[in-house]
Amino acid sequence: MGLGAFGTRLTGTRLTLAAASLLLTACAATPPTATPPTPPAPAVQEAQLPVAKPYEAKTPEAKTAALFHDLRADPVRLAMFLRRMPKGADLHNHLTGGIYAENMVAWAAASGGCADPKALVLKPAPCTGGLVSAADARRDVGLYNRLINSLSMRNHERGADSGHDHFFDTFSKFEPAVKSHVGDMLAEAANRAAASHVLYLELMWSNGMPKAAALAAPLGTPAPGTVAGDTATFDAWRTAIEPDLRAVIDTAKADTDAAEARMRQVLRCGTADAQPGCAVQIRYLAQVIRVLPAPQVFAQSLYGYALTAADPRFVGVNLVAPEDNPVALGDYGLHMRALRYLGARNPAANLSLHAGELALGLVPPEDLRDHIRLAVEVAGAKRIGHGVDIGQETGAQQLLRTMADRGVLVEINLTSNDVILGVKDRDHPITTYRAFGVPLALSTDDEGVSRIDLTHEYGRAAETYGLDYATLKAFSRNGLEHAFLPGASIWAAPGQLAPDCAVDQPGTAPSAACQSFLDRSPKAALQWRLEADFHDFEAAVAAEAETGLWGQGHGPKTTAKSPD
Repeated sequence: MGLGAFGTRLTGTRLTLAAASLLLTACAATPPTATPPTPPAPAVQEAQLPVAKPYEAKTPEAKTAALFHDLRADPVRLAMFLRRMPKGADLHNHLTGGIYAENMVAWAAASGGCADPKALVLKPAPCTGGLVSAADARRDVGLYNRLINSLSMRNHERGADSGHDHFFDTFSKFEPAVKSHVGDMLAEAANRAAASHVLYLELMWSNGMPKAAALAAPLGTPAPGTVAGDTATFDAWRTAIEPDLRAVIDTAKADTDAAEARMRQVLRCGTADAQPGCAVQIRYLAQVIRVLPAPQVFAQSLYGYALTAADPRFVGVNLVAPEDNPVALGDYGLHMRALRYLGARNPAANLSLHAGELALGLVPPEDLRDHIRLAVEVAGAKRIGHGVDIGQETGAQQLLRTMADRGVLVEINLTSNDVILGVKDRDHPITTYRAFGVPLALSTDDEGVSRIDLTHEYGRAAETYGLDYATLKAFSRNGLEHAFLPGASIWAAPGQLAPDCAVDQPGTAPSAACQSFLDRSPKAALQWRLEADFHDFEAAVAAEAETGLWGQGHGPKTTAKSPD
């Protein structure tokens, strides 16, 4: 939404394939049936169902699930549990929006940048015309706190300044201070992911996009909705732009090299003092800004596809910026047709799209009728980000079945949808998606601006929707199954390993054939690592539960009446 390696660790203990059978469906606790799974029961009702106590459970996974059921009513212990729980991936994470404002101000101070004490924005040097140094702003506690609030959603209250407007306004307030700190941003994102036991990040980054957009400037700035989205138009635009893309790609690759080198330096990777973020795998989505004139959006998209073909670190394309922007609304169909055109020329490319990040009242009802459908059926998106207005789509039921049949994953951003759109709790469609068997994964969107992390999103999902451990485990696995990492999946089907690993048990040392398969597939190797992490986590939690380390049997007690 915002603008803006690892080694396979194995253990010697056996992990049953029963745990793996929960893969690829967000309704992991529901047995496979011929009809759509039943929606989850409300938390109050689910809590009334009998459940085995940890000491009665037979396997570490079952003991962990039983403990989780008990902890779900205690937000503090739930957070302790979820912090340690392995999480496969964060697939919807904007690099710039993922940075906490405190670090932005610190970077501005270190580089001699400035702060505007009235507009509460960061500015480059020199600090003249009423600007103060960012270093002085850090020392002025009152100004500093107002600045942090302005650069994020901290302490924001809905009023004349809506959550939507405040959120999107933050980017223009801090981007001048962070655009030269990409490596530092990568280090922050990696370390925060590691703290939540996330193995993989797909970070949206507009590396090179301004230069790509500039290539289309001679094509003019037609009004939204006035350009024909036909093959002849796209052919003409491509012919005008394509010859100059190589220079933009070469610069972007060099910039990525420099940013990653800085990240490794900050994290001290390869040294005895390496920080946890060094173990997090990072890939990028080429982030197209869709509120520009149509030829420029096309140029960025063309460049994005070309960049994914030229640099394996860029694994897909996405269109970003407010979906309710007049340009984004007016040109939405054109954008989808352009992506279909480009996808036909680049069939190996991956596409994830922001679609349905809208709500009734933000836009007229007519603008809620087809965005997700066009993203899936016209542009060919493999994943959808947000998807909040699915219930307003024309033919929503059939669209949901199509998404389930095609395995189109929805990247669920609970906090973001709340603070921007005001959509939360029962109004959020996560339960609807689960009812139709659409695969889901939790993600952060802009964790710095929203003041969250992925652990928070897991906790919010569990508490709000009464989700059990099996469902959250499926979400975690879905993140890697639907990641745009190269290579085959470790899973041939839910609960069934790929043929080369069919005789193996995730969490144990693989056979020679399985190891060869893992060596050929970065995706499968990371999935194997996730299963090893789940094995270790569940074994540790089960042992702790047996000893009462999670506090079982130490619930509220009646305090003796004080003597008169």
